[in-house]
Amino acid sequence: MRIFASACLLAALAFPALSATLGDDGLHKPDWLRDTFRVMAEDLAEANAEGKRMLVIFEQRGCLYCSKMHEEIFPDPQIDALIREHYFVVQMNLFGDVEVTDFDGTVLSEKDMAARWGVLFTPTMMFMPEAIPEGGTAAQAAVAVMPGVFSKLTTRNLLTWVLERGYDSGEHFQKYHARHLDGATE
Repeated sequence: MRIFASACLLAALAFPALSATLGDDGLHKPDWLRDTFRVMAEDLAEANAEGKRMLVIFEQRGCLYCSKMHEEIFPDPQIDALIREHYFVVQMNLFGDVEVTDFDGTVLSEKDMAARWGVLFTPTMMFMPEAIPEGGTAAQAAVAVMPGVFSKLTTRNLLTWVLERGYDSGEHFQKYHARHLDGATE
């Protein structure tokens, strides 16, 4: 009995994503998500004030790939630490009706903003720069967009590449990622 209880405790500690709950909208709700009014300029200002990078993630109810991301990728200790320490994450529902105000002032529902920004897949992560050009939209300003779910290593490398401003250095993400594959394991 004692061995069984120890095994259950170890399993619970090894799988923190199982504690991530689903919200009323059917989307995963890890505790690092920000509950905002989805006014992109205000969210970016808050992220900047905290010294974090703004990340918008689109998901949808019943998305198997979103579940995989929340159950297998995000709980990775390195990825979890990167997100908690360096990212201000705003969640959007691909088919949601909550109002979103884009950087250019356009106000649409989440689903209409997803269409405006060209978001077709879930999950889709959009990484914002620290400053947005006057009159620009989130889709135009995003420094990187990751549609779908990728491996832990790819996700971790993308999170790091954005933090290191790889998009400014001229090194394409795929080359950065290839440089960080040597000896890496998942």
